Amino acid sequence: MNAETSRPLLDVRDLRVTTSNGHPILHDVSFDVEAGSIVALVGESGSGKTVAARAAMRLLPKAITPVSGKILFEGNDVLKMTGGEIRKVRGAEIGMVFQEPMVSLNPAMTIGAQLVEGLRLHEKLSAEAARARASEMLERVKIPNPEACLAAFPHQFSGGMRQRIMLASVMLLRPKLLIADEPTTALDTLTQREVMEVMVDLTRTFGTSVLLITHNLGLVAQYAKKVFVLERGRLIESGPVEEVLHRPKEQYTRTLIDALPKRDYGRAPPAEAAPLIEARGVEVTFSGAGNMFSTAEKKLAVRGVSLGVRPGEVVAVVGGSGSGKTTLGRAMLGLLPLSGGDILFRGRPMASADRAAARDYRLQCQLVFQDPYSSLDPRQKIAEIVGEPLVHGPKLSGPEKAERVSDILNEVGLAGLGDRYPHALSGGQRQRVAIARAVIRNPAFVVADEPVSALDMTIQKQVLDLFRKLQENHGFACLFISHDLGAVSRVADRIVVMQQGLIVEEGSVGQILDHPQHPYTQALLKATPTLGVAA
Repeated sequence: MNAETSRPLLDVRDLRVTTSNGHPILHDVSFDVEAGSIVALVGESGSGKTVAARAAMRLLPKAITPVSGKILFEGNDVLKMTGGEIRKVRGAEIGMVFQEPMVSLNPAMTIGAQLVEGLRLHEKLSAEAARARASEMLERVKIPNPEACLAAFPHQFSGGMRQRIMLASVMLLRPKLLIADEPTTALDTLTQREVMEVMVDLTRTFGTSVLLITHNLGLVAQYAKKVFVLERGRLIESGPVEEVLHRPKEQYTRTLIDALPKRDYGRAPPAEAAPLIEARGVEVTFSGAGNMFSTAEKKLAVRGVSLGVRPGEVVAVVGGSGSGKTTLGRAMLGLLPLSGGDILFRGRPMASADRAAARDYRLQCQLVFQDPYSSLDPRQKIAEIVGEPLVHGPKLSGPEKAERVSDILNEVGLAGLGDRYPHALSGGQRQRVAIARAVIRNPAFVVADEPVSALDMTIQKQVLDLFRKLQENHGFACLFISHDLGAVSRVADRIVVMQQGLIVEEGSVGQILDHPQHPYTQALLKATPTLGVAA
């Protein structure tokens, strides 16, 4: 009896996983999850944490195979189960929330059909009873109007809402173990907190254990009790969260901790000057498409915002999803029509600018997109992508263009990678390509739209440091859009906080981070994960 109660719910022992050609991915990894506990598996992208989690559900691709070790769930080896046996465990006993809900939810099926599908597969329920259970669970995860949600499709919801729907679909079956694979990546800090609180509340209600896969040590400190650290497929450190995060034994763990955003106190303020670019009373209106929650109506996304950016200044625009920060950035680049106000570039209103002034404005402004994978042409080589902006401007010979591209690739740390295609690069490398493309023409103004939101902490630190170095070297003014106050503290001179299309607070980095005045700013700061350990 004692042996039974002391046995972990999930016990991974000496797991070795390789590719079909024998390349090792996991090297004799061991970890366990006690019943009723929250355990974190952390590491950089490529460390093997997702492979370890998927192995526990036998969801690995055919080209990746466990070759030795055991995965014991309630004492039974998952790796030895038949197809029928593992199907009974998947979903009903072990549930998984995937990293990207838009990919894992079927875009062609309604939310109701997807929720009911798993429920009816594992439990003998009528369609009406299953639908009622699904509606009740959607209400538990704080989805407004659950009945209308059941008839909707995934694309009609925000990222945070889709993640809640994914959580609802998994928890409908009340599994004993929930594997949460990067459940908050790319969500703003307020939505991150809401999703995590909903997840923790549900798992406590149903007595579900959690294996949290993440690169965010702040989330680990806040929610987990035990942590396992993976580096390149090897388990290098484990123990209670407080011990590992505050007294790490391994250099790799210290590197992960050091990558958490820290304010740059040594950044010199830019010189006083007239704004290079200025938004005056800018309004942007979108036509509503209408859905089951509301009829079609126009939405005022930016409401009379005025903001100037001086030469060489980095202004961070911070806010949650839907606050209007990206819309403002695109409007300042002339990529969205204004319904009110004007944009001034070097003191000249662009609404009445002649063709030459408008062209100069366009060429002097550049954009770094949030998702480099979708913004880079997969058919072009890196050198072609980076060199494309050189078409506009002074004519360059082939050797001159190649030299300019080579210089900027070397500056962003991608020397020798010009002949590769985007798919052959990591997420951090692709973001460096996007930054190189934006700065190769030495623009006067750059809008960086969430350039590090989907990167793990160590890569995020590298990209932020690179961006700061490039900004200092090239001297461009920048509007740095982010939901993460911690990240912007490394690069910004000034912070502007937006909520529902309005600027609710602005000031120096010190003023905003140390003495926030507006309740929304205070909420953003409170939701930013830190290494304060969970109670």
